[in-house]
Amino acid sequence: MIFNALKKWGEFVKFSHTVFALPFALAAMVVAARDNRGWPGWRVFGLILACMICARTCAMAFNRIADRKFDALNPRTAGRHLPAGKVTLAGALALWGLSAAGLMVGSYYLNPLCFYLSPLALVVICFYSLTKRFTDYTHVFLGIALSLAPVGAWLAVKGGNLAGLEVAQMITLAIAVVMWLIGFDIIYALQDYEFDRKHGLHSLVVAWGPNNALRAAFLAHLILCGLLFLFGFLCGFKVAYIIGWMLIVACLVLEHWIAQRRSMNWINVAFFRLNAVVSTVFLVVTVAEVFFHGGFRLR
Repeated sequence: MIFNALKKWGEFVKFSHTVFALPFALAAMVVAARDNRGWPGWRVFGLILACMICARTCAMAFNRIADRKFDALNPRTAGRHLPAGKVTLAGALALWGLSAAGLMVGSYYLNPLCFYLSPLALVVICFYSLTKRFTDYTHVFLGIALSLAPVGAWLAVKGGNLAGLEVAQMITLAIAVVMWLIGFDIIYALQDYEFDRKHGLHSLVVAWGPNNALRAAFLAHLILCGLLFLFGFLCGFKVAYIIGWMLIVACLVLEHWIAQRRSMNWINVAFFRLNAVVSTVFLVVTVAEVFFHGGFRLR
């Protein structure tokens, strides 16, 4: 009974999609804690994980609440929990409020800076869901929302005690995440091109057309590759990171090949599997670089 309830709510907020943001947050955590051999301690690690889960749940619950009427009209999304009646609006609102409170409580126990910034973070991650109603650049807002994951993890470890190089590393990684999101969210938006255009919803796909939007997505991912290379350079990473960087480039090339050459049914492959590989590879090679420069010290 409890398992079925957890499964239902996990599917409601697409809990499995946490794989997109979490690896970047954990990679930022490891780099921020390099002075302590890459490990911030179990307490900070647990709080970062809890805050990430709460932030992701809050953002997705708000998205489902805000988009429930459009989801009911779209054949692709009509089976989602709210329009299908599997979850009540009151229940969705309760989950949204509890997860927002969870983020603030978790940030309070991290450090004062994280706590003071948590209300702003909540506004940013929820605001994205409204942007498709008035701006073509909704993908940028989603990118900014997701880029808070590595920034938040970095500040969770360091607080406001950041050197100039660390600020450069953190900002470079955050902008890289924005570019990553812009690219793959444009590809994902191809599925709803006709629906969005018919119902007055905004995106670069609607504004520029699928072909031009795909070119913009490719450019965003090209910038991403440059920023990830710069991040590795700023961090002093070497062989392991370069190998991972090349794997990421290969995944992005394949993603765009799929988007250009295959049917819309293949978009889910490009979006979910390849981008999960991108974020996971980034985490693995970042941890490897820190590990081979001293390793972890669990305490």
